[in-house]
Amino acid sequence: MAQAKLRDKGQLTLPPEIRAALGVGEGDVIEFQIHGGVVTLRGWKMVPADQAWFWTAEWQQGEREASDDIAAHRGTVHSTDDAFLASLDS
Repeated sequence: MAQAKLRDKGQLTLPPEIRAALGVGEGDVIEFQIHGGVVTLRGWKMVPADQAWFWTAEWQQGEREASDDIAAHRGTVHSTDDAFLASLDS
């Protein structure tokens, strides 16, 4: 269990183990939800709008598939640019 003391203007410092559990750091957003007197915290990472596409479920699925393929040595290595381009034509 972790505790923090409420300061002036409603401020508190989250203990390091809570920040680690939420996966947050300076500048991140913390969401608070209240359920029957219990408060739940969730960390949010803010992503620039022009990079949001990378974090879509579809793109992340593709990233996982690519990582799995690399780990399983599935793929083709081309020794030259011409060999690579020729493989696209076949």
